[in-house]
Amino acid sequence: MFVLSFQRMRHFNRTHSSLAVFGITAFVVFFGLDPLEGVKLVSRFFVSTPTCALIHQRVQKGHPELYKESCFVNKIGECRAQKPMACRGEPNFVNKMLIEKQIEDDRKLEKVEASLAKARALIKEALLLRTNATVLQDDTSDYIPEGDIYRNAVAFHRSYQLMEKVFKIFVYEEGEPPLFHYGPCKNIYSMEGIFINSLEINSQFRTQNPDEAHVYFLPFSVVMILEHLFHPVIRDKAVLERTIGDYVHIISHKYKYWNRSYGADHFMLSCHDWGPRATWYVKELYFIAIRVLCNANISEHFNPKKDASFPEINLVNGETRGLIGGYPPCNRTILAFFAGQMHGRIRPVLFQHWEGKDKDVLVYEKLPDGVPYHETMKKSKYCICPSGFEVASPRIVEAIYAQCVPVIISQQYVLPFSDVLNWDSFSVQILVSDVPKLKEILLGISEDKYMRLQEGVKQVQRHFVVNNPPKRYDVFHMIIHSIWLRRLNVRVK
Repeated sequence: MFVLSFQRMRHFNRTHSSLAVFGITAFVVFFGLDPLEGVKLVSRFFVSTPTCALIHQRVQKGHPELYKESCFVNKIGECRAQKPMACRGEPNFVNKMLIEKQIEDDRKLEKVEASLAKARALIKEALLLRTNATVLQDDTSDYIPEGDIYRNAVAFHRSYQLMEKVFKIFVYEEGEPPLFHYGPCKNIYSMEGIFINSLEINSQFRTQNPDEAHVYFLPFSVVMILEHLFHPVIRDKAVLERTIGDYVHIISHKYKYWNRSYGADHFMLSCHDWGPRATWYVKELYFIAIRVLCNANISEHFNPKKDASFPEINLVNGETRGLIGGYPPCNRTILAFFAGQMHGRIRPVLFQHWEGKDKDVLVYEKLPDGVPYHETMKKSKYCICPSGFEVASPRIVEAIYAQCVPVIISQQYVLPFSDVLNWDSFSVQILVSDVPKLKEILLGISEDKYMRLQEGVKQVQRHFVVNNPPKRYDVFHMIIHSIWLRRLNVRVK
């Protein structure tokens, strides 16, 4: 099943200013899409505020310059306190102007929502028909998703086509490098900088017109904030609160878009371990906005119904040259391999049972001299990928690059792109409690099943490759698609 969580469809009524009541006043519609069960529709009520209160809120939040019309503001204030509906009949020029502007804003938003509604309908059709016979007419695909590596290849293909055709992202221009609009493109946090930089220069998805955007990107880099503002001795984590909190304050007062949805159509992205922590200081960002995180840990309140997981990729030199490819299965002489530091809760268990104890399961904290890391992965049938301090590990993508079947040992980790990809078709996932039986489990996998898993790794590789410039279906586009799916689950009113 293609996991497009319409059952979590969220509606946000723009006429309410208090975060404390947003859960009561939100108009929520859940779409449960199951190709076998059809479509379920459940609606919940929303509470609408009077028109004059709405206008007053717009003056307060979206158009502070209108406070110059003090008599109008006074009338609105009196109207709210005494006769909320009376302002509809006020023969006031500014009042009329605001109402007309509100109507125009509503039309623009309705146009955006209509495009999303049409996309939902077309994806639903693909889910029900389960055929590629209804490919969009203008599609010129060089690749069509198919096979067991996908939860539903047909629905993914249709969704991806629509994303390419429809999806628009507005990047807030506020903020200066290196804290904003910039990020690292080398080392373990490389995906944070690569995504920010790729989106900044992208002409397909990025729009300069915020009124036509489906989502809004907050282009801060958690890595760069900590690198430049965090003192290793003082360890003042409030630098995140001040920097990100101030940024949201600025864009929410300068633009109308954050306030109308409480951030539900906004997203941030971070590959730093503290990515989730960085969002805590702005509650809307933490609980409502789309968070795209490498550290996709459910135990740290990662919510897969609104947040998206993306892969941690360690590019030491900023490129994938020499990393992609491996030996054919018949030349893979090592059963399982891992090399890495012993930290976190899971790795000590792995080292306890397997370090230096088996000639077929090679586990090292430090590689012996003359044993090249990536070359050894390319010679291995299975590559062990245990979580460390945090749930994400760059070894998963390293294994996929080396065409080595990942053996994932983690807890509470939402795997990247798992709403689209069927990880069971190209990886092995074992419980921490089963680590002592690791060799037994791997030897119990038949040769035919291993060949299918390894072929799945080769097929899925394109979705994790970093390209410059980005190419269709690569990791950049898969991240965009994950954001697209989350936006489809939100309806702003």
